[in-house]
Amino acid sequence: MYQFLKNILMLFLASLILVSCKQKQGDKIKVGFSQAMTTDDWRKQMNISIKVEASLRPEVDLTIKDADNNVQNQIEDIEKFIADKVDVIIVSPIQSKPLTAVVEKSIKAGIPVLVVDRKIDGENYSAYLGADNIEIGRIAARYIISNSKGSGKIIEITGASGSSPAYERSLGFNQIIAKNNRFEINGTIHGDWEKESVKAPLKTILEQNPDIEYIFAHNDRMALSAWETAKTQGLEKKIKFLSVDGLNTVNGGIELVKSDVLDGTILYPTGGNEALKLALKMYNKEPISKNNILNTIVIDQNNAEIIENQMDKVDQQQAVIESQQRAIKVQEGEYASQNNLVRLLSFFLMIILSLTIYSIYSTISISRKKKQLENINQTVIYQNHEIQEMAKIAEKSNEAKLNFFTGLSHEFKTPITLIMSYVESLIENEKIKGTALIDEVKLIHKNSNRLLRLINQLLDFRKIEEQKFTLRASNTKIYDFTNEVMTNFKGEASRRNINFQLICKNKSMELFIDRGLMDKVYFNLLSNAFKFTPDNGKITISITENQDNTIKISFKDSGIGIPENELSNVFNPFFRASNNNKNSSGIGLHLSKEFVLLHHGTIELKSKQGSEFIITLLKGSSHLQPSEIIHKAENLNVTPNLITDYLDIEPDFSQLNVSSQLEKHSLLIIEDNIDLVTFLKAKLSNEYVINISDGSDAIEIAMEIVPDIIICDINLADKDGYEISKELKKDLRTSHIPIIILTAQSNKESVLKGLQSGVDQYLTKPFSLSILKQSISSLLFNREKLRYYYTNNIYRIEPESKFGNQEQSFITKMNDIIKFNVENPKFSVEDLADKLSISRVQLYRKVKAIIGINISDHINNVKLEKAAELLKSNEMNISEIAYSLGFSSPNYFSTAFKNKFGISPKEYKSSN
Repeated sequence: MYQFLKNILMLFLASLILVSCKQKQGDKIKVGFSQAMTTDDWRKQMNISIKVEASLRPEVDLTIKDADNNVQNQIEDIEKFIADKVDVIIVSPIQSKPLTAVVEKSIKAGIPVLVVDRKIDGENYSAYLGADNIEIGRIAARYIISNSKGSGKIIEITGASGSSPAYERSLGFNQIIAKNNRFEINGTIHGDWEKESVKAPLKTILEQNPDIEYIFAHNDRMALSAWETAKTQGLEKKIKFLSVDGLNTVNGGIELVKSDVLDGTILYPTGGNEALKLALKMYNKEPISKNNILNTIVIDQNNAEIIENQMDKVDQQQAVIESQQRAIKVQEGEYASQNNLVRLLSFFLMIILSLTIYSIYSTISISRKKKQLENINQTVIYQNHEIQEMAKIAEKSNEAKLNFFTGLSHEFKTPITLIMSYVESLIENEKIKGTALIDEVKLIHKNSNRLLRLINQLLDFRKIEEQKFTLRASNTKIYDFTNEVMTNFKGEASRRNINFQLICKNKSMELFIDRGLMDKVYFNLLSNAFKFTPDNGKITISITENQDNTIKISFKDSGIGIPENELSNVFNPFFRASNNNKNSSGIGLHLSKEFVLLHHGTIELKSKQGSEFIITLLKGSSHLQPSEIIHKAENLNVTPNLITDYLDIEPDFSQLNVSSQLEKHSLLIIEDNIDLVTFLKAKLSNEYVINISDGSDAIEIAMEIVPDIIICDINLADKDGYEISKELKKDLRTSHIPIIILTAQSNKESVLKGLQSGVDQYLTKPFSLSILKQSISSLLFNREKLRYYYTNNIYRIEPESKFGNQEQSFITKMNDIIKFNVENPKFSVEDLADKLSISRVQLYRKVKAIIGINISDHINNVKLEKAAELLKSNEMNISEIAYSLGFSSPNYFSTAFKNKFGISPKEYKSSN
């Protein structure tokens, strides 16, 4: 309804505007006036008079263009009038000859031309309006002859060269002067209608002929300039001045006559109002004369005041007329507004009447439709609710499937770990080496690696979907990196006689890449290349530098290629080409593209006689965020690397060999997978005392036995490995124990959560047994360094020290309790354990683990340190000190003191 009303209203307003425009503009007579210039008062008066006349004629649309005394500008103005197809053109020419052609062009276009003031060459114009300039020249000559009483010498100052008024006035003037022998023109100055063109030449003539009687100037301005020049030589009273124009303005001819500057001035009427009247007659095709002459008169002292009064009255009348015209325009505007308002109100009345009828009909119709819409709305609401419920169910189902899919992929890693670890053991077994069985074992190892890569691809796909990947780029020599990856495929290339080569001119070229992610990209591209390249084929990797600060890495093969119409779908997940009859997950290339995009690079595919994948990466690190860059010194092996984690690496344990100690270190394995527990126990029992927990009683067992090191899984039945690690690290009894986490979760969040739980090492499945052994040995070695620190600084531990964390707090508290009770002979180890809120056995094991000695020896060391302080103070004798510190006898005290400090108490006291 509202839209209907709006459309009607807009249509009505548009029609009103259109009708108004037609009324205002449709019957207008377009008159174009090309004015030569407006630098002088005469032409300004002309413009005013033609505008006043136009204001009296509402049917006239007058346009005035000022050529600014430039002939080319005037030609362009007239050309514009012709192009706009005006009805009549009025021209006041600057010069005659240059404007002839354009005036003739207008006549040919059917537009009549009225020439005013000045003529053009020839007679090819519609009409001329202006004073008779030849007659004006003659009038000036006759006036001088009739009023001359002196020498009869005359100077003539003409207008601009090429101007028809200047030529004609001079012609008429000379005709009369030549007939009278008493008069002589002693000099002619060719001015340009302006004052400055007169002064210099007139001064020269007056210096040569000071007895000049008359100066005739073609306009008032040049006459005034001549009078000013004569005045500089004292001749203004002697010479009489006659001019043309007779303007009633400041410094106009009439004012100059009244002020005795000029002897007289010849009225040259502007004819502005007559010009417009004549132009309208031309438009209406009324009969007119070719030449229309304006009347003129000589203004001198006899009639100057009368003519001035008449012109003033004319100006006043013109002012009144202009005021009345403005009032009329206001009234017309008000009338037009009221007329439109009446029309609009009438239209609205019609609309209201129509809408009243329509509303009665609509009320009945709407009530019916309302009921229908209510029923439809209820149905839509119910269906929308059902859709939302179905969407929630689908979302939960999808999330459950993804979680199952991810969890299952994680579960695959534990059996793969067992398979690969046992296979590694078999490969290293001397009995198998050199037999035919070794090839089968290596084949198992190879396919286990392949299965692991597929599982990792599935997990990477889920992480890509959840946007959990973070770039960890480091500065890498791309040639060495590429060559390192190629070693994994050279055996396959050799077996199938495939020409597998790397082309790179600059082997020291460096790029910032995430080695782990780019390694996966390489493996995907090379695996596809070997899969689809036939035997005796060719696979080439090319690395080239470009001038746009990029590096292109090309993987080209001579395989079956990909159909051209399918190239755009290659990087879509789960896509398989129509010519691909091999097993494929369809996510490898999708992951490769995502990993390249993480590097802010691009990957594209060309397929002509095989396939060519081109990776383009930016040089330098300016395109990376600071958080995406890591330094070489950082450990890049937090997550397993498919290239290095499964090589036959045997670490050197010569410096960290803890199994050679007399007492084996105790190891607690917290794992609910029986096969993995059996494997670890079999591989580590020769070096460590193994204790087992499935996780349900892990904390209780750790508290009871206080092991030297703990290996813990994440996914356990009762508590996960993070919770167990956090509780053990918070408890004073077990906070010192190093913990290694074994898990299939390798994402950044899982690693960070593990470190926040206080774990000391994070290894992902499948892990290398060699790396696990190395990690255990390294942690125990670090624990030995910590023990050395505490042993040598046991009495200088400061609360603000950052070394040792909970161990530092424990030792500080324990030392404070011992020092407070150092002179209490009844203070025992049981008392110390009670004050520390732990059992005697736990206290013994913790102190032994941290500082390497039993608690009794530690208490004695504290007492002996106190004894040394007392001996220095020299306030007590040796026996008093021995008994005050709880030693059974002075002799036992002396023996213990000498064992610790190397000298007897007596010698120590005398030396201090």
